[in-house]
Amino acid sequence: METFGDLLLTTIWIFCLIAYLMVLFFVLLDLFRDHKLSGWWKAVWIVFLFILPFLSALIYLIARGSGMQERAAAEASSVKQAQDEYIRGVAATGDPAGQIAKAKQLHDQGIISDDEFEQLKRKALS
Repeated sequence: METFGDLLLTTIWIFCLIAYLMVLFFVLLDLFRDHKLSGWWKAVWIVFLFILPFLSALIYLIARGSGMQERAAAEASSVKQAQDEYIRGVAATGDPAGQIAKAKQLHDQGIISDDEFEQLKRKALS
């Protein structure tokens, strides 16, 4: 029968294993996200991650940790910007006032006729 100490030790080991796997995942993700690092250096890092996993992950975090943070922040910023642009685009097309404003702008530029402008206006208001 296992004691509480054995259960606690097993829980700690599982936690350490999951934490280590997360570090490995983030290191590999950062390696492929870094466009300044050549393919040869990426291959060297991956080989060392398989040969000496704990030591190479620790060295990677120490040597390239700040760049890792900068690349992750740049990626998050670009994803947020793309998401904001998408939301603006969807919101502008779903808004009747926005649709009418776009139709009026096209009408003022002479791209659409009076009849087409009226049709677009009726469609936006319906």
